[in-house]
Amino acid sequence: MAKSGGYLADKIIEIAREHNIPIRQDKNLLQILSRLDLNDEIPTEIYKAVAEILGFYLSAQQPAAD
Repeated sequence: MAKSGGYLADKIIEIAREHNIPIRQDKNLLQILSRLDLNDEIPTEIYKAVAEILGFYLSAQQPAAD
């Protein structure tokens, strides 16, 4: 819904910042992902970038080790 930018995208970013949710900006990845519809498969050429984002997200969800 927010892939076109504008108010909705700005609101999502604002809420993420309010909740200390990390934000990653990658213009090249954005160009590729913005061409996809919601249920489209991820193109193989961006598997690594998407895996890095998912890995970052998952590691951020883990409690810090002592």
